[in-house]
Amino acid sequence: MLKKLLYLFFLIFTCYTTFSQQRRALINGKVTDSLSTVKNANIINLKTNQGTFSSDNGSFIMFVKEGDSLRISSVQHFTTFVVVKKRNIKKKNIEVKIKYKTIVLDTFEIKRHDLSGRLGIDAKEAPVDKRDSLLRVRMDFSKIDKNVVGPIDEMDLAKPPMNNVDPTAQFAGAGAAVVVPFGYSERLWALRKKLQRKKEFPYKIMSELGEKFFFENLKIPIERYFHFLDYCNPLGIEQMHKDNKILDIIKVFQQESKSYLEIINKE
Repeated sequence: MLKKLLYLFFLIFTCYTTFSQQRRALINGKVTDSLSTVKNANIINLKTNQGTFSSDNGSFIMFVKEGDSLRISSVQHFTTFVVVKKRNIKKKNIEVKIKYKTIVLDTFEIKRHDLSGRLGIDAKEAPVDKRDSLLRVRMDFSKIDKNVVGPIDEMDLAKPPMNNVDPTAQFAGAGAAVVVPFGYSERLWALRKKLQRKKEFPYKIMSELGEKFFFENLKIPIERYFHFLDYCNPLGIEQMHKDNKILDIIKVFQQESKSYLEIINKE
């Protein structure tokens, strides 16, 4: 009987330890270098293959657990790997410092010159360029009599033809105009801003409402956080956040969390 109780206790402890290891915590991080914070650094959790980017002040949010390996890379910095420690989970914070890439120039040799530093002496000893001397002789017009008048060239009196270089002249009277296609560029920038706002939305709404609201009040599992946001997204929560309608977002989360939990519990 005692052996069965010990075996049952060992089994419960093993299951609890495994569950604790699989549960990931949400921590805040910051990427810096020797000068200041680093923005747009790419942070990837190599255990889960989930990634994010650092904001303008170098901060980021990520789900991690003890022992996870983070890879931090940036264009102007060396790639750095960091292992999440127990203290990071406890403090819910991790700071990463990366190094600048130094550029090494090729070696070159500086030769000594024989100049004395006096312009008069150095000018006399400077070598003469023969090609420059011959050109100077050919281009010497000092002996030409400028008072002699030559015959009149009729080509000088001819009026040159007038060419119309207006690109819209052929459309004159038709109401046509030249249109520079900048609209495509504006739509492209608008799309980039929309994608950037969509990428930052999960982290902004988490920082504004807090972990307790999602994981304790709504009872959303941590690993299902992003999936729950996708479930609510068709109701326009991102547009509500853009319009600063935080109360409306909270109502949507409270209503939809009930049906969402029923769905995932049936899986």
